[in-house]
Amino acid sequence: MKRYFTPLFVSFLTLFVILSCNQDFYPVGDELLSDQTLETETQTIPAFTYQKSLNRVQSNVQPLVQLGKINHPVFGKAEASFVTQLSIGTEPVFGNFRQLSEEEGDPNNVNVIPENETVKEVFLEIPFFNNTNDTDNDGVIDSLDADANNPESNSDGDELTDIIETQSGLNPLSSDSDGDGILDHNDDENEGYDSNNQVYQIDSIYGNRNAQFNLQVHELTYFLNNLDPSSNFVSSQTYYSNRDFYDEGFVEATLFDETFSLDFNEILFYYSEDDPDTPDVDETTQVETRLSPRLRIPLDLQFFQERLIDLEGTDALSGNAAYYQAMRGLIIRTGDFSDDLYLLLDIQNAELKIRYEYDVNNTQATADDTTDDTIDKAEKEFVLRMAGNQITTLKNSAFDAAVAQRITASNNNEPTDKLFIQSSRLHGKIRLFSAENSETNELLEEIRNETLLINEANLVFYIDPETSSPEDLLAKRLYLFNHDSGAPLSDYTNDGSVSTFGTNSNKQNFGGILERDTDGKPYRYKFNLTNHISNIIRNDSLNIDLGLVVTANIENPTAIKADVEEALETIQYPLSATLNPLGSVLVGSHPDSTLTDKRVKLEIIYSSYE
Repeated sequence: MKRYFTPLFVSFLTLFVILSCNQDFYPVGDELLSDQTLETETQTIPAFTYQKSLNRVQSNVQPLVQLGKINHPVFGKAEASFVTQLSIGTEPVFGNFRQLSEEEGDPNNVNVIPENETVKEVFLEIPFFNNTNDTDNDGVIDSLDADANNPESNSDGDELTDIIETQSGLNPLSSDSDGDGILDHNDDENEGYDSNNQVYQIDSIYGNRNAQFNLQVHELTYFLNNLDPSSNFVSSQTYYSNRDFYDEGFVEATLFDETFSLDFNEILFYYSEDDPDTPDVDETTQVETRLSPRLRIPLDLQFFQERLIDLEGTDALSGNAAYYQAMRGLIIRTGDFSDDLYLLLDIQNAELKIRYEYDVNNTQATADDTTDDTIDKAEKEFVLRMAGNQITTLKNSAFDAAVAQRITASNNNEPTDKLFIQSSRLHGKIRLFSAENSETNELLEEIRNETLLINEANLVFYIDPETSSPEDLLAKRLYLFNHDSGAPLSDYTNDGSVSTFGTNSNKQNFGGILERDTDGKPYRYKFNLTNHISNIIRNDSLNIDLGLVVTANIENPTAIKADVEEALETIQYPLSATLNPLGSVLVGSHPDSTLTDKRVKLEIIYSSYE
C-alpha cells in the first residue's frame, strides 16, 4: 500500500525537528509513527506537602545583617540583633609619626614631637539598602518615574520633560525646583536648588519607618574564631542564629544606649572653612561629601581613645588578627519599640569612623630657626571596616499549636492541609508521585507507557484564603530546590532569563513569583518544572523530595548549614531563605473540602499521538 504524507504531517514533522533542539519539549516513549495525529492534553497530578521547621541556621555567612522586631499575626514575634568584628587593616599610624618609637623625639627632625592624639568624634555608619535604578537614564529613579522606560516622560507634571530638567540642572520631581514660587519653565534662576542632591528608594525595611526604639551598642568580649578549634583549626568556624552573646554575658562596655529613630535623607557634610582665595564663594555653604541614607550612631569617645588610639605602636595594632584579640567586636541590639520595625542592613559597606586631633610642629617656614616654632592642632580620620565575622542572632516566639501539630504530623509522614513558609524558620517538603500513594504511582506508569511530548509541567501553590497575613510581610518569591542536598533543580539552572524589575526578579521562566488575581489580590506561586518532570518520566533521574522556602535573591542558590527542629539533624538550606522575615501560608495537599480546588497540584501539559 502506497503511503502519502499529508501537508499537516509534513508541517508537524518540520516543527518536531525544530523543537527537538529546544529544552522546553521532551519526547517520551516509543518512536513516532508517520500516520499518528498530534493531540494536546493536560493531566493534573496530586503533590504531597509536609511541614518542616528549623531550630537554627548558619548566620555568619550572610551578605547582610538583620536588626529589629516585628510581630506577625501568623508567625509570631521575630527579633534580630547582630555582632561584628572590626578591621584595622595594616598596622596604623595616627598623626604623622608612630607613637612609642618615632614620637620619642628625633634630634635631626624638629617636627618629631609627642602628638597627643585625642579622639574628637566616633560614628558607626551602617548603610540602608537602597534602589537608585534609572532604566531610561532620565535622572528619575524607576520607582518615582512616570514612565521608567521613557526619558521624555514628565514625572512632576510641569511643561518640561524629565530628561530636559535633569540636563538643565533642575529637579524633575518638582515643578518649582528652588521653591521660590516661580515654576521651572518660567524661572531663569534656580541657584537655590542643588542638582547633585539624590533621591533614594530605601529597600528592605519592614514595619513602621517612623517608629522610635532603644538602640544599644556594646563591647563584645567573646573571641570569634575564624577557624574551628574542634577541627584542629582546619575548617571554618560555623556560628548559628540561636547564639545570643549579650544574653550569654559576653558584654562589657556600653558605647551607645539611647532612643533612636531612622533618617532616610541623604547625609551632607559641608566644608568647614571658607577659602580666602575665592571671595565670591562661601565654601562653608558648599557640600564636600555626600553619603547615602544610613544608621549613623555616635559612640563613646574615651573607649576608642583607650582601645585604639592609645594602642598605637603596640602589638595589639600589628594587624587584624592581633586586634581581634584586643578588641573582640561590637554587639548591636534594639528594644522598647513604639511600633514594629525590622531592618536589613548593608554590613559589607559599614564603617566605624574616628576623627581625632593631634599636635604638629609649625616652623613658620623657618626650619633653621626654632625660636618662632608653635604647636598647632591638626585633624585626621581613621576608618575601621566591619570585617571578620558578622553574626545575626534570630529569636522567634514559640510555634503556634496548629503549626506544631502539622510539624508532628509531617514527621510521622502525614501530608498536611496547609504549608507555613517563613524565612529561616519554616519550610515545606514536597513529594511528587509519592511511593506511598498507589494512585500517583499508576498515573506515573501510565504517562511513562504513553507516546508523548512533555510541553510544560507546572507545580502550583495557592495562598491560603483562610489565613489573614499583611501583604507587606508576604513573601514576594519562593524557591524550590533539592530537599536532600540543597542543590538547585535543573529548571533553575537552565533558566538564564533576566528581568529589570530588581534583585529578586530574574529567572522568570523558573517562576516562584507571587501572582495576583484579576482583583489585584495575591493568590498563587507557580514553578515551571518541565525538565525535572520529564527526567523523572524518562527514568533519567530520581524522584527526589523538593524543598520550598522564601527567597530574598533568586540569583543566589548557595546552601548553608541548618539544623532541623526535631533532632538537630544538619541539612543544607538555601542561604537566600535566611535574608528577610517574610513568609506565606499556602494550601497544602490535603485541605478540607472547602479548599480542594486550591490544593497544591502538578499540572502536566503534553502532546500525544493517536
